[in-house]
Amino acid sequence: MVPIAIALTIGGSDSGGGAGIQADLKTFTALGVHGCSALSCVTAQNTLGVRRVEALAPEVLTAQVEAVVSDLAVGALKTGMLLNQALIEATAAAIAPLAVPKLIDPVMVSRAGSVLLEAEAIEAYRRCLLPQSELLTPNLHEARLLTGLAITSAAEVEAAAERLLALGPAAVLIKGGGLAELRGRDHLVCRAGGGRWLNHAPIATTHTHGSGCTLGAAITAERARGLGLEAAVLAAKTYVEGGLRRALAIGGGQGPLCHWWPMTPD
Repeated sequence: MVPIAIALTIGGSDSGGGAGIQADLKTFTALGVHGCSALSCVTAQNTLGVRRVEALAPEVLTAQVEAVVSDLAVGALKTGMLLNQALIEATAAAIAPLAVPKLIDPVMVSRAGSVLLEAEAIEAYRRCLLPQSELLTPNLHEARLLTGLAITSAAEVEAAAERLLALGPAAVLIKGGGLAELRGRDHLVCRAGGGRWLNHAPIATTHTHGSGCTLGAAITAERARGLGLEAAVLAAKTYVEGGLRRALAIGGGQGPLCHWWPMTPD
């Protein structure tokens, strides 16, 4: 019998189903991976925006992670919205013993610039989670917060990636969608193998809610299935591109990707 690949996501719930834990679990399923989850916070949100965020107690998050890993053979994990210093520290402590690929998506600021993290938590990310990360996946706003650099060009993205690499991750993927001239371009740099730009044609859709979460989840799923890191990133980008091309124009605002498209191809 072929072993079943298992992935764990640690992050916030999106009641509208487009991002966060919901997007991650849909992505895991679409890619043939059993998804487990540990909630850090609950949000009340829809396609128009976030109305409320409620953090769970750190010990509740820890209990969820411990329950999963004590019973299930998690092959890779990702973190998403952690909200505050206590939750970041609890997550870091809970995953530290796990010798599996760890993707850290430092959900601090949305692509549109909305702050999603309490200010004192930024240093906790640097101190606790970046050194554990196989792959760090910030957007441009998050890369600015973590490095203190102004990032307005491709050359500055490359410099920021190198500075982030020096903070401990084995690899960094900076998502370039926050700059018009970098739409469709992400920069990957690995401690073992240098940097490269990953390019695709920009996709004309306003319905991109949850695209960052989905990319991280797809990379995590592919790592759980045994793909090497760079191959997992490339496969995940293909998955996200397909989801964006079939994005769901639902609700009154920014709709989500179509997560299930590989199971119902054109």
